[in-house]
Amino acid sequence: MAPELQTVLRSWSSPIALDAALVISSFIYARGWLHLRHVYPRVFSIGRLAAFLAALAAVWAAIASPLAAFDETSLTIHMIQHLLLMTVAPALFLLAAPALPLLHGLPQNLARAAVAPVLRWRVIQALGNFVTHPAVAWVLATFTLVVWHIPQVFAAALQNESLHKFEHATFLFAGLVFWWPVIQPWPSTARWPRWSIPVYLFAATLPCDVLSGFLVFCDRVVYTAYLSTPSRLSISPLQDQERAAALMWVVVTLILMVPAVVITMQILSPQHSRRSSAPDPNALPVYEPTR
Repeated sequence: MAPELQTVLRSWSSPIALDAALVISSFIYARGWLHLRHVYPRVFSIGRLAAFLAALAAVWAAIASPLAAFDETSLTIHMIQHLLLMTVAPALFLLAAPALPLLHGLPQNLARAAVAPVLRWRVIQALGNFVTHPAVAWVLATFTLVVWHIPQVFAAALQNESLHKFEHATFLFAGLVFWWPVIQPWPSTARWPRWSIPVYLFAATLPCDVLSGFLVFCDRVVYTAYLSTPSRLSISPLQDQERAAALMWVVVTLILMVPAVVITMQILSPQHSRRSSAPDPNALPVYEPTR
């Protein structure tokens, strides 16, 4: 390994608090998943558990793995972090249908006395319905993407550790909100026509296309913080910027277009109308913590 890479890695240390939080979250989900799997095996398949663990792994890779040691020296690495936090991890979390497994995995006194009552608050439910509406979710995701890529804000986050952590949190939250209308995590139900989702996904590619296109074809380094750091990947800061932008352009487009195509094919399928009108045999009753 090159000496300069070793220097960066020696400065890295995995955050113990985050590692512990991820391990505890995996334990809580697995505990609730095991209980619910006995009752609803078709709903809580092994794929749900795998998706949740993969989501935690994506979060760890983005902000707690050695990858995080290079985010101040390479825009490409920084872009990978953003993609993991806003695109990959949130989608996997929602595919895991985490709400009920996490509730059933918690100590039941805590779930009954604190968590479940809060989730039943009308204000919380109204706020959840509002932010997960496709129009609101698109605006929130776009705003998050654009604001954090303003050069001055980007530089401030690099220089301030607390702001950098807040940036990561907002990417993850915006990603969860954005993917909610697409995945519609079970047992929630959609409040908008399914045909609108491919349009929603196509519209979501536009801000990324504009930003990445600007960075690819710009003839100067936009994020000047990388001009003052030595090259760790044997490329110039401008080449690093071009690669980061191309990565975002290609990966985001592919990730968004795949579900758009799948949903379109489902809508056009002759079986779609029959499935949509049939009752769900796996519908759960209102949450009742296990005793």
